[in-house]
Amino acid sequence: MAVIAPFKGLTYNYHIRQDFENIVAPPYDVISDNEQEAYYQADPYNVIRLILGKKKIGDSDWDNRYTRATDIFKRWESAGVLFGVDQPSMYVTSLTYDPGNGDPKRTRWGVIAVARIEDEDSGVILPHEMTFSAHKDDRLKLMRACSAQFSQIFGLYEDPDNIILDACKKNIDFTPQISFDFHDGTKHKMWILQNPRLFRTIADAMNEKKIFIADGHHRYETARNFRNIMRARYGKKPANRSYEYVMIYLTNMNDEGLTILPSHRVIKEAPGFSLTPFLKKLEKWFDITDGPLPGSDISRECAGLKLRLEQAGSTNTVFAFYLHQTDRYYLLSLKPGARKDMGDDLHASLKNLDVLVLSRFALQKGLGFSKEGLDNEKIFHYQSSMKMAVSHVQSGDYKMAFLLNPTKIDHVKEIAGNSLVMPRKSTYFYPKVLTGLVFNKIDPHEIIQVP
Repeated sequence: MAVIAPFKGLTYNYHIRQDFENIVAPPYDVISDNEQEAYYQADPYNVIRLILGKKKIGDSDWDNRYTRATDIFKRWESAGVLFGVDQPSMYVTSLTYDPGNGDPKRTRWGVIAVARIEDEDSGVILPHEMTFSAHKDDRLKLMRACSAQFSQIFGLYEDPDNIILDACKKNIDFTPQISFDFHDGTKHKMWILQNPRLFRTIADAMNEKKIFIADGHHRYETARNFRNIMRARYGKKPANRSYEYVMIYLTNMNDEGLTILPSHRVIKEAPGFSLTPFLKKLEKWFDITDGPLPGSDISRECAGLKLRLEQAGSTNTVFAFYLHQTDRYYLLSLKPGARKDMGDDLHASLKNLDVLVLSRFALQKGLGFSKEGLDNEKIFHYQSSMKMAVSHVQSGDYKMAFLLNPTKIDHVKEIAGNSLVMPRKSTYFYPKVLTGLVFNKIDPHEIIQVP
């Protein structure tokens, strides 16, 4: 089903530099304005100049951040800052990190390859979250300008016997070409493999599988849109032209290193809000209890609340509500039978999703937001750290927070498998895949050699 192949990737010249911590960055869509500037200052060759260039006064159709990225990309390649392998390769990575919940450090393994782009109804590469046009337009402008994919799609596949990764590990009995510690405490290694027999093993195993997009929905749809543009210009034949493929980072969803963090909702304002009527309204659907959250020791108090959420949420939908200038949180546990009031427009599997229970009852019926209003980025902020979410509210930067359990991987599989999509920011697969490890330069005349 899924067609996976090696490709001739570009990397930073690791023979010259091994300080990758100074030249890589997270995906563009999680980088704030302040972080963008910090990456600019970190190194003149930081990948930020390609993925999130600065806007300038006087930008025009012929001089803008996309055209400047093109110029930089060409100069780096011609100067040897970037260089490519001489034969198709796959890239095995390990990422060691602290899950942040008191558990021991974990290592998530991944394989970077290219996957054939599928049409929406193929049922092979499955999204699970909604996308937005503005993000896709931005990424398409960059891809058209540079004819390259700078960031990988993060894809998951099912492999309970670990056939693919075990085969890869047998081929990495040498020092990794790239090894560094990123500033967030994560440790990264990457091996470049050029073994056709291994590629055949991986391709054969993946040919029986579906791929679930964990992160990079906008990038995947952008790659499909770019493919369609290139098809119109160069045609579909011969088969397997490079623009028919997208660079992808693949992880086994059975991998012990896979972590999903919660995506807490922090709200700037809610017009007309009053606590007592709000809680009274929600009593129709929730059992409501409260507990102290005074703020004298946020770390300890959030750890206790997190544990309470986990325990209560193991068999039910439960989330906590916290309001500015209060010293208490309110735990909302969904009443039996309440899901039927979520509406007839929702598939049964979506009604089991905590973020949709929150959206339909607390945000829409409780606070009065419309479905469109929930996408207002000036009002809604998403935070994976409970401590940060609570701190934002305590400081007065935000008015209130809804604190959730992380979405379960089984829910992701079920919803994507039913060709459904979740609301935005329903999942946060942690850590993000760094940008700058490998680039995929797209030559419209190149043919991808499928094993």
